[in-house]
Amino acid sequence: MTYKEEKVKRAAALLMGLKKLFPKAGMMLRYRTPWECMVAVQLSAQCTDKKVNEVTATLFKKYRTLDDYLRARPRDFEKDIYQTGFYRNKAKNILAAAKMVKVKWHGTLPRTMEEMLTIPGVARKTANVVLGNVYGVVEGIAVDTHVGRLARQWGLTRHTDSKKIERDLMELFPKREWFALTYRIIEYGRAYSPARKKDHSDEPLASFYRTR
Repeated sequence: MTYKEEKVKRAAALLMGLKKLFPKAGMMLRYRTPWECMVAVQLSAQCTDKKVNEVTATLFKKYRTLDDYLRARPRDFEKDIYQTGFYRNKAKNILAAAKMVKVKWHGTLPRTMEEMLTIPGVARKTANVVLGNVYGVVEGIAVDTHVGRLARQWGLTRHTDSKKIERDLMELFPKREWFALTYRIIEYGRAYSPARKKDHSDEPLASFYRTR
């Protein structure tokens, strides 16, 4: 068995373990429309889903349509999303994104990765999350901090760049598993393996951690 074959076999065993632990893992962010999904995912950068849901519970009542975002005053919008952190940059990107979606796509989010990546504030992680949840379009694997960290600790990648991590994971796991894989890894990180944890011997997937 080649190294690559061994790695794929190990990834398959890891996936089986994740499926048993989290058979129905999915996104925790709350939204009603495709546009609100985009907003929630952009707000989630460097912020917990719990806090984003608290903020959007009020935000989505104040800004009910895409046109409401077009009319928003940047300073007011910054205050509305202040608690999610990095609020100035997030406000700038979200309001610019609203304008682009309105003008370029007549108010409807695009369905392709190529188009999504032209939207302000959208990189591959956000695009993967929105496309998968809104349209069922799966073109890759969303790599957040949990996914990147655990992928390295489990020996699935040696990279720190999210694009390279995504590429490595896409080679190891079948495409039909890509969408749910992100959420299973995130749930595992939250439940068993937070970032500051050093000893993983008590975890259900302890055997998969790369020995140093």
